Amino acid sequence: MPNTLSSTPRTGPLAGLRVLDMSRVLAGPWSGQLLADFGADVVKVERPEVGDDTRGWGPPYLKDAAGEETREAAYYMSANRAKRSLTLDISKPEGQRVCADLAARADILLENYKVGGLAKYGLDFASLQARNPRLIYCSITGFGQTGPYAPRAGYDLIIQAAGGFMSLTGERDDLPGGGPQKGGVAVADLMTGMYATVAVLAALAWREKSGAGQHIDLALLDTQVSWLANQAMNYLVGGEVPGRAGNAHQNIVPYGVFPARDGHMILGIGNNSQLTKFLEIAGRPELMDDPRFKTNTLRVENREAVVAIISGITAMRDLDDWLAELEPAGVPSGPINTLDRVFADAHINARGMRVAIPHALGIVVEHAGNPIHFSGSPVDYPRAAPLLGEHTEEVLEEWLGLDGEAIATLRSDGVI
Repeated sequence: MPNTLSSTPRTGPLAGLRVLDMSRVLAGPWSGQLLADFGADVVKVERPEVGDDTRGWGPPYLKDAAGEETREAAYYMSANRAKRSLTLDISKPEGQRVCADLAARADILLENYKVGGLAKYGLDFASLQARNPRLIYCSITGFGQTGPYAPRAGYDLIIQAAGGFMSLTGERDDLPGGGPQKGGVAVADLMTGMYATVAVLAALAWREKSGAGQHIDLALLDTQVSWLANQAMNYLVGGEVPGRAGNAHQNIVPYGVFPARDGHMILGIGNNSQLTKFLEIAGRPELMDDPRFKTNTLRVENREAVVAIISGITAMRDLDDWLAELEPAGVPSGPINTLDRVFADAHINARGMRVAIPHALGIVVEHAGNPIHFSGSPVDYPRAAPLLGEHTEEVLEEWLGLDGEAIATLRSDGVI
């Protein structure tokens, strides 16, 4: 299928770099999308007629200019903007040759096949590095290339559970609704995609010094354990297994969700100065003289009593009334927004976090924007997620110099 969008030269910090994105679903594609946002030419390699699994993960599906529902799932579009799509059957010898030729001209390759999955096609790191010593080859798996769990398939929910995240997330078992909870988005996948991007950028810096590419082995489970952050250190230093605390903070009080007269609000009071301001605004400054309130350590020790008192105070006024006084005073506080309110928020829009991007169907699709603001090489969004195979001919011509006859042969042979 021909590209229906005009090609615009990329100007981001990674402009000129070529990325072969052989990953599927979310972790790898998320990394590829970040690289594409930064200006890299990211070519997504997909199975002919099928494509990425997430193309079918709807509803909702995108509607075309006539208002008719397509088979372009919103889920797929969330992690594949600014890429070009090339269909290629790597189970066929000729498909393997084409893929290897593409990798020979790439700077970066992203893949999330099972351990050893690409070796049977001759597309493993060792094989491709022999042709392209500068290739940065990033392998994303559930459990890594080594270790007893390496052969296992990894999925976000399994990793959230196995990596300890779900043991920390959710309400306490002794409270209504208590029990382990997953995150509201696929945090293990998304964080792995972020780490993959950081790793690729570090490998690019190393290549500038050494002239050599390298293999990056990235596991969802490793990533999940790594960003347990303070909870991991609390356990490793203190020896006590942390449990679920709902919306509370293990180390800070008052910090969490509190009732307002007309809903709920967030308080994130991290020091005595902020608490003093809050209590003054609340008309209860004397509470700072209460022994249970004097220090954060004492507030943590008396968590239930302190939270009950603060909750009684916040429940007496409407949310907007609280925020009108707390925010100017520098007391960390805020609303709990639903997504319609998030994307209607004036600040969110002023920051460019709701962006309209052209799609090959002749429509414009809104996306959540990239949060990184470069002063000299801004993020740009040349296209929404591509149609399946939208750029196959274009990429084969640009990257490999194939002519129309060669491409037609590949198509008639079912390779593309």
